[in-house]
Amino acid sequence: MLPILQIDAGSIVYTAAHSWQRDLHRRRVAGTIPDLVLLLEHPHVFSLGRRFRPDHLLAPIEELRRRGIEVCEADRGGSITYHGPGQLVAYPVVDLRTEQKPHPDVIAYLRLLEAATLATVTGFGIRGELRPGLTGVWVGDAKLGAIGVNVSRGVTKHGMALNVSPDLALFSTMVPCGIPGAGVTSMEQLMGDPPPLKVVGEAFAGHLARLLGRRLRAPSAAELKAVGVPHPSEDPVLV
Repeated sequence: MLPILQIDAGSIVYTAAHSWQRDLHRRRVAGTIPDLVLLLEHPHVFSLGRRFRPDHLLAPIEELRRRGIEVCEADRGGSITYHGPGQLVAYPVVDLRTEQKPHPDVIAYLRLLEAATLATVTGFGIRGELRPGLTGVWVGDAKLGAIGVNVSRGVTKHGMALNVSPDLALFSTMVPCGIPGAGVTSMEQLMGDPPPLKVVGEAFAGHLARLLGRRLRAPSAAELKAVGVPHPSEDPVLV
């Protein structure tokens, strides 16, 4: 069984994480590093996917930046998404190609991420659900986990954002995922006392590895360096 390496990266600004993913994606396409899943948080940021429309952002960009909230374009599907402290972000960098399927099914991969997210929240006693025609994990009419991916040359980028304990008020300045009338919730709102972000991340990584048929490993920083996986803090070219 092939390994997938779990990297607990802490808090990383969105642009640095985006550069990091591009670099890791290039290395994974070339086959010089193994499959990875990056677990992290972002400082306050709105990321704009390929289906973003200006009316999905309900506040002027200049005002948001004055409040310390970045607005960045992203080469993923979907519309607008908020990331911030208290939200688990998972970026798998995984080669989906096989001899039988050299051109992976992107929709099937989306469904796999949804299944991993749903299994994660179910394990903490939350009754999430999937909604036909929409991506993500929902509780009633409120989205708990958002999904947005890019699969290029058979290798994945971007991934999943799960609201553990973020400031939900910041979602009011956008149309969540471009879906009018959609609400947003969090594990904190549903549970009162959510588990630590690290615990939720480890649970998600375990479910992701299981569904991908990979063997999960959490290597040390020295092991990562040995297999050619740079961290943005150690490689300023990536920032």
